[in-house]
Amino acid sequence: MWLVYVSESARGRRSCRLSVRRPRTAAVTPGQPAYRCPRVAGRRAAVSKGFGIPLVFLSLWKGVAGCCAKTTTAPLDRVKILLQAHNHHYKHLGVFSTLCAVPKKEGYLGLYKGNGAMMIRIFPYGAIQFMAFDQYKKVIKKHLGISGHVHRLMAGSMAGITAVICTYPLDMVRVRLAFQVKGEHKYMGIIHAFKMIYTKEGGFSGFYRGLMPTVVGMAPYAGKFFFFTFGTLKSIGLAQAPNLLGRPSLDNPDVLVLKTHINLLCGGIAGAIAQTISYPLDVTRRRMQLGAVLPDSEKCLTMVQTLKYVYQQHGIRRGLYRGLSLNYIRCIPSQAVAFTTYELMKQFLRLN
Repeated sequence: MWLVYVSESARGRRSCRLSVRRPRTAAVTPGQPAYRCPRVAGRRAAVSKGFGIPLVFLSLWKGVAGCCAKTTTAPLDRVKILLQAHNHHYKHLGVFSTLCAVPKKEGYLGLYKGNGAMMIRIFPYGAIQFMAFDQYKKVIKKHLGISGHVHRLMAGSMAGITAVICTYPLDMVRVRLAFQVKGEHKYMGIIHAFKMIYTKEGGFSGFYRGLMPTVVGMAPYAGKFFFFTFGTLKSIGLAQAPNLLGRPSLDNPDVLVLKTHINLLCGGIAGAIAQTISYPLDVTRRRMQLGAVLPDSEKCLTMVQTLKYVYQQHGIRRGLYRGLSLNYIRCIPSQAVAFTTYELMKQFLRLN
């Protein structure tokens, strides 16, 4: 819960500050309610019982940041799906050849197939991930007594897995729509895809094909590098070269934050490393998600079976890591935009 407490500024004036920690300026006895200031930085802040509105706003902006990043890279996502599952129209082409071939065959809007489902998914995904991360962090610190880097790693991994499970059916529909090629449409839209998968592929279980490689891949991706690596790079940068890499926060001059271009760089590096580690699992997930759409679907029923089949049929470079160069192009701007937007929103909401 975000608590607002009164602290003394350098000029001796009373000011309001947001914190998730107990104020050090005054002892708080057990059972004594924390002081909640009616104003935060000159604006009225309604703080509800047990759940602060600023936290809700920050969670919503986390979703907005994800939507902006995913919209920017939607064409690259669509091409990656076509290459990963070896769509027969484009399997003989490389990354850039496919990027040129899709608009010629399907028009420029063909690069955005499945984007609607992705937008519906990414907003709740980002919001759930951020809120779950905050809650898991508190639970781990309270019950396990763990803090620091390990604390962030565990909370980030659990938050990512929670968000994936909650929004996985939308990701399934998005992949099915993105894999379709003009003239061979099996699904007419998001709702039709939901109905077809539910009726033809075993009900709700049909929406969770490929969940296992997703969860396994989320531990290093969502935990260690989505929060841990970026946070570590940020801390090291501000500690080693504060004047070169940092600047005063817009909402709190006493707090240093990374410059915008450094934020972009750190977010891009963290995303690229994470994608490299988890990419074979991403290929496995896509093939399992497509299910009956692929002619060899009966050979891709489990995670281990799919990994073996892709390796035996296509090898490492053209199988398990097909489209990886495109993934670098996709993830660097995506993660850079997401992390930078997130940091700017923290300053806008005066949560530094």
